[in-house]
Amino acid sequence: MNQNLPVIVIGAGPIGLATAANLRERGQDVLVLEAGDSAGAAIAQWSHIKLFSPWRFNIDAASRRLLETPSEGYAGDWEEPRITKLPTGAELVSEYLQPLAAHPELAPRIRYGHRVVKISRVLADGRGADKARTANRDDAPFLVRTETPGGLVDLLGRAVVDASGTWNQPSPVGRGGIEAIGEAQAREQGFITGGLPDPLGADEQQLAGKDLLVLGAGHSAANTIIALGRLQKQYPDTRIRWGLRGDANPIRLYGGGAADQLPARGQLGTSLRRLVENGHVELLENVSVASMNAGEQLAVVLADGRELAVDRIIAATGFRPDLQMLSELRLELDECVEAPRQLGPLIDPEFHSCGTVSAHGAKELAHPEKNFYIVGMKSYGRAPTFLMATGYEQVRSIAAALSGDAEAAGRVELELPETGVCSTDLGGSCDAPAASESSCGTESTEPAESSGCCSSPQPVSLGLSTGTLHGNSELAAGR
Repeated sequence: MNQNLPVIVIGAGPIGLATAANLRERGQDVLVLEAGDSAGAAIAQWSHIKLFSPWRFNIDAASRRLLETPSEGYAGDWEEPRITKLPTGAELVSEYLQPLAAHPELAPRIRYGHRVVKISRVLADGRGADKARTANRDDAPFLVRTETPGGLVDLLGRAVVDASGTWNQPSPVGRGGIEAIGEAQAREQGFITGGLPDPLGADEQQLAGKDLLVLGAGHSAANTIIALGRLQKQYPDTRIRWGLRGDANPIRLYGGGAADQLPARGQLGTSLRRLVENGHVELLENVSVASMNAGEQLAVVLADGRELAVDRIIAATGFRPDLQMLSELRLELDECVEAPRQLGPLIDPEFHSCGTVSAHGAKELAHPEKNFYIVGMKSYGRAPTFLMATGYEQVRSIAAALSGDAEAAGRVELELPETGVCSTDLGGSCDAPAASESSCGTESTEPAESSGCCSSPQPVSLGLSTGTLHGNSELAAGR
């Protein structure tokens, strides 16, 4: 393969930019393709959300070195945010991602407004090498087709690292992993919104005084419900219903409360339980949406025959990877969660959560398609257990592998804490404060109704109980 070709990185979010920083640190040429018009474009869509984990766990090591090291044309005067502070999505972008993307080492290598639509391979003479062709495949450059403001553009790379995330691929509301009858039309007409609305800000007028149905059992749903509870205090005629696909298990719904090793997470569950038990939120079990029909309200028909009339569905039902763009590549995916096959058993949400996923790198993320990797949230497929720090370890290892440093690629440089905490990185993931963290850094730990650091809405898509392996095992055993 022509070694003069760049490594193409898809996505200029935290993991994509970390990939570029690690590659540049090793002297590798890189080209970053970002569909949005700025770094962290997806995060900007949930800018009002505060992460659970402090800054110290949200910055990639190679990226920090790049930002702090003076070089020709760069003063190296970036100041790391206070490491104990919990950033919002907006702060993650403005205080970290934008300075990183603007660094003279990366800025010329990022192309915005480039949405990747297909990836394949071509031979040295320009002939295509589709999925069925084996001869000389490993040495064939990658062909990356992108949609740009000026039309379709084909780019060549010696390797591809897909860090495009899952934000633009929400899971459907309907049962069995497919859209309910009428769901597409309901979305088009605005009856269904994603799981990270801003009820106390930009979305207040759309939600105030309405009949709302929140679907999902994760932190995204929990924090949205808590924010809606505050909205309800201002607009008492706001009705909040919370639909669960299964039975209401208290541990899964509310976590460990005061017994939780992470106070921010414990306060979240306590506040949620209070809203339900005080009657401010109506809990609906075994909600399996079969169909819906849009009129003045949205008529929702459940599989057991129940019918609901709502003004808005807030779908906090998770995300899934877009694999259509990869259809001409030879992938080996876990049949359950659609992650790389070796990674799948390590992240299965039935058995694992953020802090019980082992650190992993190039070996576990490899596919039969040589020099192609899926990283970040997308590498976890449908599993919502992604940890930002784990993503940084992924790309450190992959950058080493693509640079020919097998020893560094196989080395594990990340020790995961025993207790993980979920955040909103890329719309459904986890961040990890140390197991010894007893508060939100130096921030206030006031009750959830106040304005303390632990009280701002912090939705994520992982289930509220983060696994009995994960801080609530004694509580679970007691039940």
